[in-house]
Amino acid sequence: MEKEKLVVLTGAGMSADSGIATFRDSGGLWENVDVMEVASIEGWYRNPDNVQQFYNERRKQLKNAEPNEGHLALVELEKHFDIVIITQNIDDLHERAGSSHIIHLHGELTKARPVDADEPVIDIGYSDINQGDCDEQGRQLRPNIVWFGEMVPMMEVAAQHVSECDRFLVIGTSLVVYPAAGLVDLAPPGTPVYVVDPQRPDFRFNDDVTFIQETAAAGTPKLVEKLIYNKKLSK
Repeated sequence: MEKEKLVVLTGAGMSADSGIATFRDSGGLWENVDVMEVASIEGWYRNPDNVQQFYNERRKQLKNAEPNEGHLALVELEKHFDIVIITQNIDDLHERAGSSHIIHLHGELTKARPVDADEPVIDIGYSDINQGDCDEQGRQLRPNIVWFGEMVPMMEVAAQHVSECDRFLVIGTSLVVYPAAGLVDLAPPGTPVYVVDPQRPDFRFNDDVTFIQETAAAGTPKLVEKLIYNKKLSK
């Protein structure tokens, strides 16, 4: 018997309990930073040194972070369901927790690629990228991040998974960043949706939606326990 397919969309709140600064909260990452200077292709061309420094600092922060109970709960869920995690986050905490099928919509902080080219993607871990660091063809390296003003290359793959899911989980995202937020609308009609976030997203869901108004680290284990329990009952 095939496992039910669960697609999980995670956002900044998923990693907030691991100490990764969020974008929009008071005291968050962007409070003293102009987002368009460090997270847009225009900002890169204006001041690449500034952008490199910003992401170098993010890697140092990530190196010392650890997956939280929310990340670990999703790994437990894999034992009972076919899980695909679609994350808006650029950290590697899902991987380090042990999840096996992860789609990074907005790129990965621990990887680099050449300016103006999609390949090769180079695993750099938590090392810095500096101006003058090049690939084998002599092309300057940049963070492998999808910035404002750039296409989201994994969007089509993510959309296909959502269109095939049996249940859809939304964890730690305000659903205000598109195109990622639009994935919710691609789930098959009648698909149960579960939302874990301290604040209810200002988003029009279908009728079958369950809210858990807690942080990802606190609410995700409760949701996972509920899903596994209900699955055992249905056998």
